[in-house]
Amino acid sequence: MKKVKKKVKISKFEKLLYTLAIFLVVIAPISIVFSKATLAKVNFEVEKQKKEIEAQKKTNESIAMTIDELASLTKIQEVAEQQGLSYNNNNIKTVVEDS
Repeated sequence: MKKVKKKVKISKFEKLLYTLAIFLVVIAPISIVFSKATLAKVNFEVEKQKKEIEAQKKTNESIAMTIDELASLTKIQEVAEQQGLSYNNNNIKTVVEDS
């Protein structure tokens, strides 16, 4: 008895489907790895920006404290005395508004 092998003919549509399936099986892991790498990079950049923001906040607080210190009455009086200015209460005139 001789076995007769029948050749199965694959249509163009089936070839396209097989090619598409193989393409998806190959591309899916690559795209997952790429997206995870991109996400990790973005997270790294976010953390870097957060650190920069915190450093800038500390700098701003330090500058605000320096401004408050320099704008205090005692500091103004000290600078005025260094410049030769004095406080003379007799020269102060009060203006009263009539209502």
